[in-house]
Amino acid sequence: MTYTVRLDEVGKDDIALAGGKGANLGELSRAGLPVPPGYVVTTRAYDAFVESNNIGDVVVGRASVARAEDPAGFAEVAEGIRELFSGGRVPKEMGDEIRAAYQELSEDGETAVAVRSSATAEDLAGASFAGQQETYLNVRGTEALLEAVKNCWASLWTARAMAYRARQGIDPATVSLAVVVQRMVESEAAGVMFTANPSNGRRNQATISAAWGLGESVVSGSVTPDSIVVEKGSGRVLSRETANKEVSTVYTEGGTAESSVPEALRRQPVLDDEMAATLARYGATIEHHYGIPQDIEWALAGGEFFIVQSRPVTALPEPMADSPTDWSVPVPKGTYWPASIVEQMPDPLSPLFADLAYGSVPAPLANSSRSSWAPASSERGTSHSPRSMATPTTTTRLARSGASS
Repeated sequence: MTYTVRLDEVGKDDIALAGGKGANLGELSRAGLPVPPGYVVTTRAYDAFVESNNIGDVVVGRASVARAEDPAGFAEVAEGIRELFSGGRVPKEMGDEIRAAYQELSEDGETAVAVRSSATAEDLAGASFAGQQETYLNVRGTEALLEAVKNCWASLWTARAMAYRARQGIDPATVSLAVVVQRMVESEAAGVMFTANPSNGRRNQATISAAWGLGESVVSGSVTPDSIVVEKGSGRVLSRETANKEVSTVYTEGGTAESSVPEALRRQPVLDDEMAATLARYGATIEHHYGIPQDIEWALAGGEFFIVQSRPVTALPEPMADSPTDWSVPVPKGTYWPASIVEQMPDPLSPLFADLAYGSVPAPLANSSRSSWAPASSERGTSHSPRSMATPTTTTRLARSGASS
């Protein structure tokens, strides 16, 4: 049985074999995007490991007992499942194949790789599972690689992942996990890009978060990154906020660690306008390929961008309209004044008020205003009745004054 495949041998339809992350990276690699080379330890390997160690029924049974409303129950189950995987043995044939694939990828047998979980129920249009399984960076050597693969398999059953699947109604017996092994990008900068603006829903804008070092500091939230908004069509930078980036994630001899950023770089922009436009073009290409806005992880090394992950954006607000620029009044000689419910009732309004009382407020106000404001000398059909503009919390009244009629 074949337990590994190269990334460029899988595509977006191979989720059952390569998991969501592996299928997406393979798809992008085949489409010519700059994806670091690598291979996938397929779901066949996970299934064979579980079967050979006789733990499949035990794992599913324990995961099925916990309930979404009991987070502590999931945590207890997750710890027991991790011990099962930790004590399991990788079958010799499988281990030999994983080692051989690593030797092909490695230039000297010690090349640093990223080992990343790729579940069959992640990076989907309706369920992202972002960050719920494990990733191990700067892994070197075959034995460290095999240990990282086992830890990735176990992370399919973290408390967070099990609780999320329970809320999504996903049967524990139907999930499996592949592992992506990619050559590490020694990035001087990295971050995340959304190909639609999540703050205002506008699909013509890309938003970029950027920080020094590896992308883990951005994903984990340990650093406040630079924030850039780019107009996708033109590549024009619409806005940028340059943060004080005090820490970064860097390589160590046996993995990664958090390090202080040199003082001179902390308030320096990570990407200039040209680099931001180039990255936005990659984002637009990926979005066009999938036909849906994407959440993309990127890295910058040696002046070149690399795409290390792409998943669908699962929730976006409706696009907001541009802010109004014309505040001219409809009746230049009219008299205006506000009448706001929240001014009369400063405490928060309850849902019961909204359901039962609010509907009865605007009409009486409008009727009373009409009878008191309409000029007595106006003839039917020619009088200027009040105009109103209402929102659930504020009502503004407009009337032609009797003096100016």
